[in-house]
Amino acid sequence: MSLSLRRHRRRKLKSEINVVPYIDVMLVLLIIFMITAPLLNLGVDVNLPKSNAKSLQQKSDPVVVQVDAEGNYFLAVKAGSNEAVTREELRSRLAAIVAQNNEAQVLIGADATASYQTVTTAIDQLKAAGVQKVSLISSPEGKSK
Repeated sequence: MSLSLRRHRRRKLKSEINVVPYIDVMLVLLIIFMITAPLLNLGVDVNLPKSNAKSLQQKSDPVVVQVDAEGNYFLAVKAGSNEAVTREELRSRLAAIVAQNNEAQVLIGADATASYQTVTTAIDQLKAAGVQKVSLISSPEGKSK
């Protein structure tokens, strides 16, 4: 009888759940989401106006300022790196870019439904930052978005 009691004491079940594997999985998922979340907004949908103008040949990536239909400003220093900025941030960031490269090419891509005042304000901010040449982006006339 004492032998059976000994065995019973050794095999007593634990009533707690081992959560360490679940914590590991959650940390891995958290890291994955932290890395992929900033990459989800790579571009801004802008309905560009149509034009028959020919495209420019460029040696390097231009700085692109985009204005959406609501009047928000976005700055793309590298291709695919749009960041939402305010008017003051737009001027200060472009002033820093112009300080490094006096001949930096700046393009403005405004939504066709954006207000004319918003686009003019963006051009004023570029001129205040010291940008010498500003070009407007448009879509080819026969091509739809």
